[in-house]
Amino acid sequence: RPETMLGDTGVAVSPDDPRYASLVGKTIMLPIMNREIPIVADPHVDPAFGTGAVKVTPAHDPNDFEIAHRHGLESISVIGADGRMTEEAGEYAGLTCEECRRAVVAEFESGGLLERTEKYTHAVGHCQRCGTVVEPLVSLQWFVRMEPLAAPAIEAVKNGSVRFVPERFTKTYLAWMENVRDWCISRQLWWGHR
Repeated sequence: RPETMLGDTGVAVSPDDPRYASLVGKTIMLPIMNREIPIVADPHVDPAFGTGAVKVTPAHDPNDFEIAHRHGLESISVIGADGRMTEEAGEYAGLTCEECRRAVVAEFESGGLLERTEKYTHAVGHCQRCGTVVEPLVSLQWFVRMEPLAAPAIEAVKNGSVRFVPERFTKTYLAWMENVRDWCISRQLWWGHR
């Protein structure tokens, strides 16, 4: 997604990948935006996938958001709620994502920065009503902290106060509760919406 590269705030590599060990902690210059961004080591990166180095775009990818949180990277929103590029996208502000994608690729080509293009199939979220692409955006939300609520529920199972029948569901329950995430209660849905 070349258009999201405008909001990159880091490059992540696996801490177990010897190819990049000497680069961790250094910075690189983000093309087009001319912004210096750090190279960080993060366990989320699979060294066997692609180049083993991934761009980190916290404002537009949930996994990148988590990586950025662990490493203190900023989040730059280059796509707005209207699906157009924001002022943070510099000269590309106001373009649709598709227009920006083509313009960024053309900029890479003209600058000799594009090694190759290839078809890649990946899952893209679409609105079930109108079919438009759903762009991940960071927004202010309210969450319920789940860990304090999960702890007594876990303890009740471990001390035998609560039992599962059949027993095999105990393991599933504990795995779920021990890895529970905070619950977003401020979704943008209204009463009766389906």
